[in-house]
Amino acid sequence: PVIWGTDAVHGNNNIVGATIFPHNIGLGAMRNPELVRRIGEVTAAETAAAGIGWSFAPTLAVVQDDRWGRTYESYSEDPRIVASYAGEMIKGIQGVAGTADFMAPGKVIATAKHFVGDGGTGGRDQGDTRTSEAVLRDVHAAGYYPAVDAGTLTAMVSFSAWNGEKMHGNRSLLTGVLKDRMGFDGLLVGDWNAHGQLDGCTNEDCPDAINAGLDMFMYSGPEWKKLYENTLADARNGTIAAARLDDAVRRILRVKLLSGTFEAGKPSSRPLAGRYELFGAPAHRGVAREAVRQSMVLLKNNNGV
Repeated sequence: PVIWGTDAVHGNNNIVGATIFPHNIGLGAMRNPELVRRIGEVTAAETAAAGIGWSFAPTLAVVQDDRWGRTYESYSEDPRIVASYAGEMIKGIQGVAGTADFMAPGKVIATAKHFVGDGGTGGRDQGDTRTSEAVLRDVHAAGYYPAVDAGTLTAMVSFSAWNGEKMHGNRSLLTGVLKDRMGFDGLLVGDWNAHGQLDGCTNEDCPDAINAGLDMFMYSGPEWKKLYENTLADARNGTIAAARLDDAVRRILRVKLLSGTFEAGKPSSRPLAGRYELFGAPAHRGVAREAVRQSMVLLKNNNGV
């Protein structure tokens, strides 16, 4: 069965009338991980009510250059704050791994994104984070350790590069670090046509991304059949090794099994689907109002700043 993802990044913000929360920069100002979990629960319920089972959130960027146009998507420039939120938001969206709450009705698949280093330097989207391995590990990757521990079923690769190497082709980080060393066993999805930015690749042909550790392309365009045909040819001629293909398929199937997709039926038949009264429900808006109050920051003009 197909799984369908949507950017429900501060509430299910694609649906008119849904509960909208402060964006991540505001949530970071709250310093309240428990409230972040409740926001994840509300967002998941209102996403499930739309018949969608996969949210492309949370963003775990630890922005270091405020000129970046997506700075508002980062909880904080402080890795400790991002780390304190990452696992809680995922628990809110998916439920607590190892309990009956995990992927229960009203829960959806979470996505830890964008691995890794987006917003690092230069203020450019899809930029190049020029920094040491220690800073990449301790600052930019801070949210991924608790995200993996919380059982995030998916992660999304960043458009950006690290020291000149695009993330979508960085086998050392995608496979060596995220999958092998950090123990991430979910599926790794690309960002929108980002694989086509690798040297020697196009949007319709990129075995290098699969070989680096990507499990699922995020492709947008009219030539999707060409991407399928080229990937199939790459697998048949050995450009993509059978073991790597098996790993990708295994991860995708595992996510579908753990999320109950095989038993869930069509989206319109799922437990919360079509429960339009959940969009902007009074209790949900109450959580949003609490988040707004706690996100407000008072600036004091001490010493005539």
